[in-house]
Amino acid sequence: MALGKGMLRFTLALAIGPALVAQEVDMAERLFSSGERAYASKSYPEAIETWNQVIQQAPKSPFAAQALLRLARHQNEVEKKPEAALPFLERIKIEHLKTSWAADAMLLRGRILAERSHDPTELKEAMAEYNRVVDLFPDHAAVAEARLLMGAGYKLQGQWGRALQNFTEVMRLNPAAPAALTAQLQAAETLDLLGDGPGCLRMLQTLRNRAPNSPEAREAQWRIQVRVKHRLLKAPFRSEGTWPAGRQKWLKTPTLLATGAAGELYIYQEDTDRISLLKEDGLTPVGPTADAGRAIVVLPAGQVWLVAAKVGLVKEEGPAPPAAVIAAPSGAFRDDWGNLWISDAKSPSILVIPPEGVARSLPAPGIVALAGLPTGGAAAASDASRTLLFLDSEGRTKVSVPYGKDLPAAFKYVVALASDTLGHVAAIVDGDFEGVVLWGPDGSVLRSATFKSLAIAGKFRAIALDHQGGVILADRSNDLLIRLDQ
Repeated sequence: MALGKGMLRFTLALAIGPALVAQEVDMAERLFSSGERAYASKSYPEAIETWNQVIQQAPKSPFAAQALLRLARHQNEVEKKPEAALPFLERIKIEHLKTSWAADAMLLRGRILAERSHDPTELKEAMAEYNRVVDLFPDHAAVAEARLLMGAGYKLQGQWGRALQNFTEVMRLNPAAPAALTAQLQAAETLDLLGDGPGCLRMLQTLRNRAPNSPEAREAQWRIQVRVKHRLLKAPFRSEGTWPAGRQKWLKTPTLLATGAAGELYIYQEDTDRISLLKEDGLTPVGPTADAGRAIVVLPAGQVWLVAAKVGLVKEEGPAPPAAVIAAPSGAFRDDWGNLWISDAKSPSILVIPPEGVARSLPAPGIVALAGLPTGGAAAASDASRTLLFLDSEGRTKVSVPYGKDLPAAFKYVVALASDTLGHVAAIVDGDFEGVVLWGPDGSVLRSATFKSLAIAGKFRAIALDHQGGVILADRSNDLLIRLDQ
């Protein structure tokens, strides 16, 4: 019996439909691969146009999800416009949630949102994205990184127990993966924050032994060395004399010191009005110049800023945040959120300036020296109240240490303050006790020495802590550095 016209069309559609779908997917794959080829050769306009074709012509294919992810990464990594990447990532979440590419999209969206956060309260949405990756894609390769980022987020928020759980889970998922080494290093630091010093050292030693040639092992090594030297041995300081050895009168009135993430030393010389990086073959000028420098700010990427009297913050790249209101800057640093902290010896507060948005003031009267802490807050010296304050990220006092506590004599003034990424705080002090004091993260005195006992004399105006557990002093009157060690 002959088929009716309607039935014939339906039968043909059933026969042709799968072929058309397969043809569409095949074309989407070829277009996507063509975009990949163009991108690899840095023909970005061609690649972007091709990937947009994939999205328009085969919007439901898995290659459309990949194309959206490529476009998002291009905006974030090449164009340096993370905001422009977010709409592409949202589309993947909405239109391609069942594909594995959604996990990568959520992970990238979480990273972008975390980078935009300026305090712990703004991490909520980023943490939600990491949790979605873990809950929706438990077997995806992105889970380890999501756990690692969650651990870092909880650590920044002060939720150290949760941070440790996530770092431990990363180590369990794939012990041989690079992420596991990073997680082990972070887990060790979290144990220290939880007050488990022995557990921290064991974790660092295990890391050093299992991957001795890795960057993480080298990082673990100096962290072990410094903790053992300062907290366990607590040997008396001794002076190594002029440092580097054999150099005399090689500086021009050094008045500020700062260390970078890798332990590199920066020196501000008053006679040149600029900062220099100390290298084996001498000094290399870096950063901006300004008269009357009061603090060096070293950024994670290696850029260097200068806070100076009368002019505030000075940068080489781009406009500086409005810090001209600082009458007598006495210290500055940049925290893990990208906020710039500046203290003013003549002000009742510390100014905290975010990369974007409105600055805020934290009550802290007459701060004469300021240094950052790995917990997100600061160590601040107040000569008016004669106390060293350990502040959290909101400026609340967590520990208050009276000047001279646990020392043979009191001191009246803090001349300079420095800290390291392990939470140690060192100061040049003056008064009945004139010398150097080193405190632990809990405010306890770990090591101390008077200049007289060290048999050194000079006008010491700056201090820094190095990665070997040494203390470096800048002597402006003799134009040299002196290093203290055990």
